[in-house]
Amino acid sequence: MLQVKQLTCVRADRPVFQGLSFDLKASRLMQVVGVNGSGKTSLLRILAGLLKPAEGSVSWRGMPIEQQTSDYSLARVYMGHANALKGDLSAMENLHWACLLAGRDPTQPVIAEALNHWGLNRRHHLPLRVLSQGQQRRAALARLSLLLDAKLWLLDEPFAALDTEAQEALEHLIARFLDEGGSVILTTHQAFGLSPRITDRVDLDRLRASC
Repeated sequence: MLQVKQLTCVRADRPVFQGLSFDLKASRLMQVVGVNGSGKTSLLRILAGLLKPAEGSVSWRGMPIEQQTSDYSLARVYMGHANALKGDLSAMENLHWACLLAGRDPTQPVIAEALNHWGLNRRHHLPLRVLSQGQQRRAALARLSLLLDAKLWLLDEPFAALDTEAQEALEHLIARFLDEGGSVILTTHQAFGLSPRITDRVDLDRLRASC
């Protein structure tokens, strides 16, 4: 599915990591580890096609991602550590626009069901800015419930600021996505219940040490 060859990331004229190669197949869970500043977020942004590597290539099903921008954007979902939601829009409106940008157009009842699943009943049409930080994070994660038809999730610190209930809900959603043939690459500093499902691991500290 996702092939990475000899990837090098440079920031401020300094190599952050180099020589990264891997081949991620369907139904695999990869964890990216490393100290702060080792390039975890940069790696996910490169894999999402949002940042160009200094060297190396990223391919999706045998073709460089820059040559199949439309198809790859439908296949992958990138979620950064920020919620990327607009405070003046409601949770319903935010999810609707997020899905449109991802090439989907779910109905309002479908979006409402996703928000209800994340405990946001009766908050669908409130401006997002009036919700708590935890509720805003749940609204952001509800996007994943609407994008289970994607093939690759790229998740940067997805468990940050989640209570136990929300973390368990996200773990179950990721497990379902893996069981349905999707693959996940994530970063996290926290222990999480899917550790036994990890099939691949990238340690950026090792790659950084050779720079």
